Amino acid sequence: MGKLGPTEILLILAIVLLLFGGKKIPELMKGMGKGVKNFKDGMKEGDEETKSDTNTGK
Repeated sequence: MGKLGPTEILLILAIVLLLFGGKKIPELMKGMGKGVKNFKDGMKEGDEETKSDTNTGK
């Protein structure tokens, strides 16, 4: 349980296509990409703050 095979992935993609339609999917993927980028940027910023805090002795 927890492993997705090719059949399950195709079924999920078909359901998403039916729910959102072909026109909305590129917009959803663009928004998801921006969200992932912002998350990664936030993680990098947090790491830099942590390193600077340990270097200054706070």
